[in-house]
Amino acid sequence: MVSSRVNARLYDRKTPITAADLLNDRVVPFFDAHEVKLSRVLTDRGTEYCGNPEHHEYELYLAVEDVDHSRTKTKNPQTNGIVERFHKTVLDEFYRVAFRKKIYGSIEELQADLDEWVRSYNEQRPHQGRWCFGKTPMQTFLDTAPLAKEKMIAA
Repeated sequence: MVSSRVNARLYDRKTPITAADLLNDRVVPFFDAHEVKLSRVLTDRGTEYCGNPEHHEYELYLAVEDVDHSRTKTKNPQTNGIVERFHKTVLDEFYRVAFRKKIYGSIEELQADLDEWVRSYNEQRPHQGRWCFGKTPMQTFLDTAPLAKEKMIAA
């Protein structure tokens, strides 16, 4: 199951523990709530995602959760095109607009506005392209969840 549904959380540093925290705080609970096993993640080759599996918090978290880790090809951003496109969208539609309208006093204030924008992105904004075909990312996820559950049972 491929999902273009987005989870986003702001941190003041890029580390393996913050990468694992995003999975633990947002991603895994979402899949658990829909009774779908998160079986694989695709990341770039940043140090926050890749390291010695015995000492790297992100790799350890994936091992504990029994999640396979795929990595993009080096110097090949089109391998992760959905994420690259999302980065452009969130920059153009959220950050550039938000910072023109408001002065943020804390990361929590910005996170609250980002959460609201992400909710709209996932649940109200229809997407075109390879996976959504004019549906919202959430609707695409919900439409494909029964198939993912069947595959879990068959495995």
